[in-house]
Amino acid sequence: MKPTLKIDFIDFWVHFNKTDNYFYNLLSQEYNLEFSPDPDFIIYSGYGEKHLNYSCYRIFYNAENLRVNWNACDYAFSSDYVDDDRHYRLPNYILYDKPEKLMNSKHDPESILRVKTGFCNMVVSNPHSKKRIAFYHKLNKIKKVDSGGRHLNNIGGPIDNKREFIRKYKFTLAFENSAHPGYTTEKLFEPMLENSIPIYWGNPEVGRDFNTNSFLNYADFNSDEALIEKIIELDRNDNQYLAMLSQPWYLNNQMPATVNEHNVLRQFRRIFDTASNNRPVAQTPQRYLYRINLLWQKSEFYLNRVLKYRENFR
Repeated sequence: MKPTLKIDFIDFWVHFNKTDNYFYNLLSQEYNLEFSPDPDFIIYSGYGEKHLNYSCYRIFYNAENLRVNWNACDYAFSSDYVDDDRHYRLPNYILYDKPEKLMNSKHDPESILRVKTGFCNMVVSNPHSKKRIAFYHKLNKIKKVDSGGRHLNNIGGPIDNKREFIRKYKFTLAFENSAHPGYTTEKLFEPMLENSIPIYWGNPEVGRDFNTNSFLNYADFNSDEALIEKIIELDRNDNQYLAMLSQPWYLNNQMPATVNEHNVLRQFRRIFDTASNNRPVAQTPQRYLYRINLLWQKSEFYLNRVLKYRENFR
């Protein structure tokens, strides 16, 4: 009989489904999950401050490029490489599909290439990544890049299904919104699922999980021009393109242990079994340091807005 676990999910993104998500589906394998106004554990993310209302054990899930604040949580799952028993590295891309799907997606590279009717695509809504936008314009001048997102759209309107759109292209511009060691998102993962070679910029340590011979890694080139030259070379030479497409996505063709569901579940099991050995951080003086830090961040944010407003009216 499964043990009962009183939990809640707090401060996740809009449209987050509490009973159909990565964590609920995983934990349900071993626990009867009971949503409670007085939970023993909350799993919270960074899209609000309601977690401050809970004095139980807090487990932070960080889907963004942010660092863990140990004054706020007892345990954390994030994309960072952190040497701490309270932390488990769980990259953002696990939310989008099963990582094991990349293990068997290239049975027949020549058949994959035959259905690639487009050169290169980009799907972007965030207009603030200067590096991505600058590279898009450079490559687009050489050969048209079909942009299907809300930003820089050049195909008549935003697409309905990103994965279906990506599938027909030989290449996908896969630039993260920001870069940090370990921070790998669906920007890389989804093109791989559709066997569209990613042109990747972001995680400087992406080679710890993925085979950098299977995609075009911005960090491996001395300049934008050198990378663009390689893209065009692969586009024109089917043999070279197939050689790259034939490479396994994962390093040594092994799925990273950190995204193996058995290992993630083991970490949760350890948390639930041993948490009572320590007092929740929400019941210690550390919680005040966290609140002070939040107030400081808000003050900085509003000060910067005021300064920008004044600058615009000079």
